[in-house]
Amino acid sequence: MFVVYLIIFAVLLGLVFFYFLLKTKNIDIWFKSYLLSNKPKSVAGPVHIMFSFVDHYEPMWGGADTDEQRRRVDYWVKHYPKQVSSYVDADGKNPQHTFFYPAEEYKFEYLEKISNLCKKGYGEIEIHLHHDDDTEENFLSSMNDFLEILDTKHGVVPKIDGSYRFSFIHGNWALDNSRKDGRWCGLNNELILLKKLGCYADFTLPSAPSDTQTSKVNSIYYATDNPSKPKSHNKGTDVEVGGKKSGDLMIIQGPLALNFKQRKFGLLPKIENSDIRHAYLPTNDRVDLWVDQHIHVKGKPEWVFIKIHTHGTQNKDMETVLGNEVSSMYEYLQSKYNDGEKHVLHYVTAREMYNIVKAAEAGEKGNPGTFRDYNIPSPFSA
Repeated sequence: MFVVYLIIFAVLLGLVFFYFLLKTKNIDIWFKSYLLSNKPKSVAGPVHIMFSFVDHYEPMWGGADTDEQRRRVDYWVKHYPKQVSSYVDADGKNPQHTFFYPAEEYKFEYLEKISNLCKKGYGEIEIHLHHDDDTEENFLSSMNDFLEILDTKHGVVPKIDGSYRFSFIHGNWALDNSRKDGRWCGLNNELILLKKLGCYADFTLPSAPSDTQTSKVNSIYYATDNPSKPKSHNKGTDVEVGGKKSGDLMIIQGPLALNFKQRKFGLLPKIENSDIRHAYLPTNDRVDLWVDQHIHVKGKPEWVFIKIHTHGTQNKDMETVLGNEVSSMYEYLQSKYNDGEKHVLHYVTAREMYNIVKAAEAGEKGNPGTFRDYNIPSPFSA
């Protein structure tokens, strides 16, 4: 009888710990959607994997002095080509890095060096922004000024009919004023304002364990802004084959899951939020978990979209992202997910990922790698 009581006690203790995890890590925000996610049981033909590595790229992070900021940028320019040059996808492309550069940290020297790296075929530049208690007027002015700088001084932002097109990551994860305490944004109509500026997609999520995380997970969807309330992107309409654009902004999420192969105290699963850091290495089991979330356009399960992220200029994380750990990740991707029969691998930028999503929505077939410029042109194609 004692053994039975012991088992019951252990189960109850586990439930208490799990409830503690749900509340303290804000898992209760997204746990139900995660449990109810409808993954396809089987997919006919090879699964094409669009793999995008996006970076909250902040050279001035931590209040570093100018010498340290310059060292960080130069480290990237020197080491990134060496790291990725030996890896190619099914289309013959090296891994692509999308630098979401903070508008408030602009310095010509740093952005020009990264721009030149991108122009050599290693990635693209998009917009990152940290702001707090902002106003609509200031937000529009600041963003327009930065877009003009990206265009006229660096030539890294595409245009359609004379209008800028870009993708976005919100600093501190607080897109559309989504923090519970109201910090690090201030705009309940941010999705509307981004649309007005020419933003075609947001790449902020997932943000777990932050309370800015949405209830909708592992999805590609359109969000409609309610300017009287924050966090309008908490839910939305899935992008689907044969559908059409709706709402104000497309949200492209990275994988979010519970990782039972990596546990705290040997019991509680860790949160898999597709973040790459010194303390959270891109192990093979994590790569498999990204694939298993099967993020896709509804009706097109054979095209899978994986977006992972990092903070590539925080010193220890920078050494990880440009070091052996991420190189091992690329080796594993190449060996397991690019055999040409079960899986076909495509390294894409954020812009290219969006374009392939739009191609899927339009019902296009064949090799998704041919749709990298489907809707938004490359800024370097002129």
